[in-house]
Amino acid sequence: MIELWYAIVALLLAAYVVLDGFDLGAGALHLWIAHVDRERRAVLGAIGPFWDGNEVCLLAAGGALFVAFPTALASGLSGFALAIFLVLWSLILRGIAIEFRSHVGDPLWRSAWDAIFCGASTLLPVLLGAALGNVLRGVPLDEHGWFELPLFTDFSASPPVGVLDWYSVLTGVFALVALAAHGAAFLAWRAAEPVHERARRVAAALRLATAVLWVAATAATAHVNPTLFHHLRDRPLAWLAAAAALAAFVLSVVAGGRGRERLAFVGSCAFLGGLLAATAASLYPMLLRGVGVGAHSLDAANASSPRHGLAVALGWFAVGLPFAVAWFVVQFRLHRPREPVASEGEGY
Repeated sequence: MIELWYAIVALLLAAYVVLDGFDLGAGALHLWIAHVDRERRAVLGAIGPFWDGNEVCLLAAGGALFVAFPTALASGLSGFALAIFLVLWSLILRGIAIEFRSHVGDPLWRSAWDAIFCGASTLLPVLLGAALGNVLRGVPLDEHGWFELPLFTDFSASPPVGVLDWYSVLTGVFALVALAAHGAAFLAWRAAEPVHERARRVAAALRLATAVLWVAATAATAHVNPTLFHHLRDRPLAWLAAAAALAAFVLSVVAGGRGRERLAFVGSCAFLGGLLAATAASLYPMLLRGVGVGAHSLDAANASSPRHGLAVALGWFAVGLPFAVAWFVVQFRLHRPREPVASEGEGY
């Protein structure tokens, strides 16, 4: 039961990254690939049917952590309090910017909200990537499962650690570039011209940058947490997921080069999902790794809820999951064709 809930939490987090990742990437890029108001409304129109539903996956992942591993969630929320507030403010400002920017026709008003949308969409991947870097590197957990971190110390990845160091910054930059490539692939598939063509060119460049940073981040992870890769010998699922991520990345590059934008986007989705699946399989059963003298760790066994509670929650999860999947399927089928930019006053 514990193993199943670990997989459910990993699945929901991966679903959030894949689904909300493309509109985060589109938001981070939209000032650079959409130059005038009509083009920026084309970007917002492309992600408009999806962005708020995609964010529900983050709530679902948080709910799953609360149900299955409340100790780890409480520790993480306390230790990463500043980063959590920054994430929440970024999410709030993104939503406000999308909804408010076209309420007033003044160019200054729209430019201000466009800048806020771009800034929040850029900051979120960096924060989430840095958070993953902290989980992979480890945090100074005490015997009660609590920790606190300064923003940074000496910028090394060795104890005493801070939220930011060279490794967490690297994982944050990798997350930003990978999601920007994901967003560019989505816009190349969904956006109207001229955003479509610009997105194709940007996606090609960002895929190259993603490949370089992927290698760098993998090597850095092996340096700061060598035990993670020692486990790979006995984790065939991790090898399988890593191989799937590599194959999906190649598919995305080849399909994008041949102008098959939808297939390139599917490859990008599979790449991110495979990468996160490989990470989760390598980490299991660890939730929060302790580092430093006398540090403790929180894993799936010592941070889980009672077995009966997990069984009851699994029943409700089995009821709700088909409805959520059906909603996403219907949304993507309804908005499958590339639509022209709506006229002023009729949409974004």
